[in-house]
Amino acid sequence: MSPERPAPAEPADLAARAAQKHVVVVGGGVGGLVAARECAKVGMRVTLLEGSEALGGVIRRVALDGVVVDAGAESYATKGGHVRALVDDLGLSDRVVTPQAGGAWLAGLPGGGAAPLPAGGILGIPGNPFQDDVRRIIGWSGAWRAYLDRVRPPLTIGHQLSLGRLVASRMGEKVRNRLVAPVTTGVYSASPDDVDIDVAAPGLNAALTRVGSLSGAVLALRGEGASRGAKTPGAAVEGLVGGMSVLVDALAADLDELGATVRTRVRARRLTTDGTTWRVVVEEPTADQPIEGEEATQEAELVADAVIVATSEHGARELLAGAVPALAAADAAPAPEIEIISLLLDAPALRTPPRGTGVLTVPHSHTAKALTHSTAKWSWVREAAGDREVVRVSFGAQGEPAATAALEDEAAIDLARREASALLDVPLSPAQVVAGHRGRFVQAQPASIIGSGERRAAARQAVQAVPGLAAVGAWLAGTGLAQVVPDAAEEADRLRRALLWD
Repeated sequence: MSPERPAPAEPADLAARAAQKHVVVVGGGVGGLVAARECAKVGMRVTLLEGSEALGGVIRRVALDGVVVDAGAESYATKGGHVRALVDDLGLSDRVVTPQAGGAWLAGLPGGGAAPLPAGGILGIPGNPFQDDVRRIIGWSGAWRAYLDRVRPPLTIGHQLSLGRLVASRMGEKVRNRLVAPVTTGVYSASPDDVDIDVAAPGLNAALTRVGSLSGAVLALRGEGASRGAKTPGAAVEGLVGGMSVLVDALAADLDELGATVRTRVRARRLTTDGTTWRVVVEEPTADQPIEGEEATQEAELVADAVIVATSEHGARELLAGAVPALAAADAAPAPEIEIISLLLDAPALRTPPRGTGVLTVPHSHTAKALTHSTAKWSWVREAAGDREVVRVSFGAQGEPAATAALEDEAAIDLARREASALLDVPLSPAQVVAGHRGRFVQAQPASIIGSGERRAAARQAVQAVPGLAAVGAWLAGTGLAQVVPDAAEEADRLRRALLWD
């Protein structure tokens, strides 16, 4: 017989029990903020620690000559509805906006050409290789090679995991290199050969076996999605007027209202536990003035009933090495180092968007991997910028350091200007750069990378085996708020149930 479940506690008893529990959350990105909020909502005492001066993680804002824009993540995927539910719950519904029409372009075609990114595909895989906008990019030879997919036998025993290898074998290198690779590099910062097709495009392998061709599978999946009123997987996004930092501000304000303590410029250095109590050794600023430009710090200790680690993968593995020996920092997955250069331009020629809302690049054709024309993409940025233009130029991908990495800020901004000029096919002189900002990010390894799922599952299992411990963030949930937000809520719920019922 299974053991009897404990009788439900009275609300007053539950509230009293919750008030006696102290949870420390290490990391003030969205994952940490959401997890902290879930614990604070039931009355637990929560202390959130963030090592930098600002909350938000990859969500950041910057003022370019008075124009405040996103310097990091600028939108969220609507998939699952979890982020929108959080936005609504925080009272931000009236700030939700969708991108302007216009679509993206593809630059770096042979001869330096560019063309609109074809419509109707999945991850760049076309449903019809003879479609005019597809043929414009891969040419007649590429279209006829892709057509051979229709007459090749489908895979009937097992299936190909690698998106790039599957596309190349069925539709040819031109489809892989000119259509699929720009999308995976721009979206996942990864080569298509490293992308797990079952994660990036669920159901595509099965549809290939069922329909008999890859292009037919694309059409079948898009048809099924249209019949349900759905858009292409990963294509639907929303933003917030004022930028995504508005979400961070709202989460921080809600934590304050719930009585949680949020401390910035405090770094967790060590974690120890005796099985019931956690001790968190932190490094925090002293009240003394900085000495010779360096901030004076001191160590302190926090005692907690539970800890939620919401840092980067390397930071989490390093911090948890003692409590969870299976998580060694050396085992952290390679993470793309991305740089985003935001430019405010006095460029009337960009007022009518020359190439939609942004540009993806054929890998190795440009030093930049992508460009977003923010004033063309977001109406609120257009209003904020007035008669000026905002563009964001992205550098770096999995296994490829950003071309700006070794440059000083001024040189990096100038390289971004030159790349923007080339990608938009509009002359942009140094004098037209009103202001620039350089943002550096270490992106978690995308969940779509082959083998990533197994690594994440093993790490999570090791963490969950330790009483009073949880870990959240993109390195476990997958990149993007649509993955991070529900995962953080679920892990926090698991932890608080254990604290209140076990």
